[in-house]
Amino acid sequence: MRNKILEKSNELFLNLGFKSVTMDEIASSLGVSKKTLYKYFSNKTALIDAVTEYMFNTICCSIDTICAQELNPIDELFHIKRVVTEHLKDEKSSPLYQLQKYYPEIYTSLKQKQLLIMRTTIQDNLERGVQLGLFRSSIDVDFISRIYFSGILGIKDQQIFPLKKYSMNTLTSLYLEYHLRGIITDKGVKILENQLKLK
Repeated sequence: MRNKILEKSNELFLNLGFKSVTMDEIASSLGVSKKTLYKYFSNKTALIDAVTEYMFNTICCSIDTICAQELNPIDELFHIKRVVTEHLKDEKSSPLYQLQKYYPEIYTSLKQKQLLIMRTTIQDNLERGVQLGLFRSSIDVDFISRIYFSGILGIKDQQIFPLKKYSMNTLTSLYLEYHLRGIITDKGVKILENQLKLK
């Protein structure tokens, strides 16, 4: 039952936002009483904390599966982008913004975990790209991995990139192309162009 609650809550939070969804709505959509929710989660904050952990772990498992395939680094980034977009359902409610505004402690904890995973994954991706001659050998891997993470957070800022103007899928696609064009070699351009045709 706990997993069912997490899955349904995750779906509702992504579509409607962490602040907007009530415990009553979650219980109703599951066809259970609110008492059942409180049997597993002491309050809404505890549920949100568990949902963000569940979402984070689910995405991490998917990323690990992609990385294990040992694709070339450019294709790998596009595969990761697609699977993350799938999991986040194109983030119609800007859940990260709501999390930051209304549940700052949970947001800070999640951001730290994301930074650790992102830097490890992106640094490995960059290093392999350099070795394979797809990324320029002169790039500063540590700097690029940090700036990539910073940009991923930046495109989620609704004041700069309102969801009415840009869908999250469009933003992540544009940002990934922007990131790669700044570091790829002529050899890498061919792979990038092939990926862009698949959009």
